[in-house]
Amino acid sequence: MSFVVIIPARYASSRLPGKPLLMLAGKSMIQHVYENAVSSGASAVYIATDDTRIEEHARDFTDNVIMTRDDHACGTDRLAEAAEKLALDPDTIIVNLQGDEPLMPAENIRQVADLLDTHESANMATLCIRIHDIDEIHNPHVVKTLFDKNGYAMYFSRAPIPYDRDAFTTGEREPAVGHEYYRHLGIYAYRCRFLKTYVQWPSCLIEQRESLEQLRVLWHGERIALTEASATPGPGIDTEDDAKTVSKLLGDSSKE
Repeated sequence: MSFVVIIPARYASSRLPGKPLLMLAGKSMIQHVYENAVSSGASAVYIATDDTRIEEHARDFTDNVIMTRDDHACGTDRLAEAAEKLALDPDTIIVNLQGDEPLMPAENIRQVADLLDTHESANMATLCIRIHDIDEIHNPHVVKTLFDKNGYAMYFSRAPIPYDRDAFTTGEREPAVGHEYYRHLGIYAYRCRFLKTYVQWPSCLIEQRESLEQLRVLWHGERIALTEASATPGPGIDTEDDAKTVSKLLGDSSKE
């Protein structure tokens, strides 16, 4: 089974502009992400960006850089444009690896591609990890998910799902023993032909309310294969504090 990784990387960020170029333990964030992707065994790894500063930097370590438009609403749109420019076969499995996830294990990148390959009725696959922290269950910045007995996603939400009626309506924060909660990881695999379909669909109401673009897929009746990640990734980077934490995890003693 072969697959391609595309890393969307944009310069603009409301909280941390230019973060793909942040230096972490001697390398830029985008180079760390790229090298993890290469380690996954992908047949090819590409960086898709809309900014010449990222393009120029990335060409120091790879020729696989694709310039895309700067008006995309989400990373999936950028992914679809990159796939079209590459003229990939419609059956190609494409992994969308976020450019701000330098600690995403290579085995997870391979795992999500394998997952899609083994679920022929799905056009998309993603991963999750079990939640052990009660605060995460109630944190709207942590996206929760559910999957059915066949390994397909039922829903994604910023709210606690499943909602423990007996506990939560009485003011308890901790669900009853036996309830399991899962955090969604922002890594996806797509069949190339599906990307073209996805970007033609208008945004749906539940997607807008939750601000979760994967809900558009479920709303249209498509299946998303979902399973627990084989390895727990380190934190992504959204703020300067995140960058300091990740840099330390990568072995940069200067951030102590």
